[in-house]
Amino acid sequence: MSAMQNKLTHFAVNCDDVERGKKFYETVFGWKFAPWGPPGFFNSSDAGVMVAVQQRRELAPGLKMIGMECSFGVEDIDATQAAVEQMGGKILMPKVTIPGVGTLIFFQDTEGNVAGAMQYEKRG
Repeated sequence: MSAMQNKLTHFAVNCDDVERGKKFYETVFGWKFAPWGPPGFFNSSDAGVMVAVQQRRELAPGLKMIGMECSFGVEDIDATQAAVEQMGGKILMPKVTIPGVGTLIFFQDTEGNVAGAMQYEKRG
């Protein structure tokens, strides 16, 4: 069992105006962001876990991500997806691979909460 398994590894602040959102968190918490990944995407590790400031987007048609977006590191994305569905959750965004990072799903739990699960690529 990996130390990464099933732990909060990343959260994102979804913004309508990325520059405004980035400036807010830089000023309020002193976090420093650097460009990472696609244009308009910024990362920082100053929060104790990886935090991103990014453009708000739809996870599925008509489902705009509101609030903070949390992702949990998992060992097996397929097993996690199966468990979500078996327990009555719903897969909102099917598996997508982010090159150099890992494979991600977004799901809704039985209480209506939305979260991500990421199987990170093995390093080293």
